[in-house]
Amino acid sequence: MSLVDTDAQRAETLTSDGPTILDALPHPVLLVAPDGVIESANMAAEIFMRSSVSVLRRHPISAFIPFGSPLLTLIEQVRERGAPVNEYKVDIGSPRIGSPKIVDINASPVAQRPGAVVLMFQERTMAEKIDRQLTSRGAARTVTGLAAMLAHEIKNPLSGIRGAAQLLEQSVEEEDRALTQLITDETDRIVKLVDRMEVFSDERPIEREPVNIHIVLDHVKRLAENGFARHLKITEEYDPSLPDMYANKDQLIQVFLNLLKNASEAIGDRHDGEIKMRTSFRPGVRLSVPGTDNRVTLPLEFCIEDNGPGVPEDLVSHMFEPFITTKTNGSGLGLALVAKIIGDHGGVIECDSKPRDTVFRILMPAYSDAASENSAQPSPRGL
Repeated sequence: MSLVDTDAQRAETLTSDGPTILDALPHPVLLVAPDGVIESANMAAEIFMRSSVSVLRRHPISAFIPFGSPLLTLIEQVRERGAPVNEYKVDIGSPRIGSPKIVDINASPVAQRPGAVVLMFQERTMAEKIDRQLTSRGAARTVTGLAAMLAHEIKNPLSGIRGAAQLLEQSVEEEDRALTQLITDETDRIVKLVDRMEVFSDERPIEREPVNIHIVLDHVKRLAENGFARHLKITEEYDPSLPDMYANKDQLIQVFLNLLKNASEAIGDRHDGEIKMRTSFRPGVRLSVPGTDNRVTLPLEFCIEDNGPGVPEDLVSHMFEPFITTKTNGSGLGLALVAKIIGDHGGVIECDSKPRDTVFRILMPAYSDAASENSAQPSPRGL
């Protein structure tokens, strides 16, 4: 058998087994023909492009990405050079496949098919999302140690200061009582702040049960409509087929109540203010668990979206770190606590923001018997 025959057989074997092999890859892979039409796609690409392979094969790659996208230039470069080209942090998001879609792209020529190009996308959003979560959790651990120190070193002296101010109030002139009252009020405010920080040091196992997220969201919506968001329009876009979560219902109420309150305060008194509450099922979102071979599926997506002015770009990546806030009198602990609760439940939270479209997106695991059995075991962090 000649060397040419051997290469031809290998190519034929790769072609026949290709779909099975490529479907095992976690990254989207597309084969673009010389005329620009998508010729083949693996399963991850179908999910990424939001279209079946039969639909993809009927359209050119340009039909799915923005006009003038760098991806088209990249394909041409590969054809001209006849060599692979890599490009990093490219946004190929569009209304058809969703936006934003930040990816690293590997584009390679096909030796047996002049002009054909193989594209592999590696999404950066999830990696960066996890990195932000780890950063926020590291900062939260710092707050944990700080809270323990504050509880001992500050709360006790504050109690003495408050008591002294109350005694002074009984002996000072009427015009000076406002000062003693100011001391008392500010002391109480500091104590409340320390109490809020102490929540971060609570490492006890979470009491969980199967929870229907829509019951939680309906309860939070009623509280908001009868309180801080009575002047706003709150709409729902729910997927009624979502399975239950294995979670602490009270903590979830705290999370979504905090997010709705933030959205309401961001919108302010605008007459066209609106908050959207969305739930959906997202198959294919899987994360590796550090230190094990396990991969956790986070198929449940919950979004709180508002049409407020948006979050400053330089703050978006730090939204869930303690003491980061855009409010004049804010403590910067609300969203940090939200991130802690979501992290304790095995989920991830992110924020995408631009003027008139800020979205807080939560990805969470679904309920399973295995999850309930594992959570029943004593936690290594538990007290």
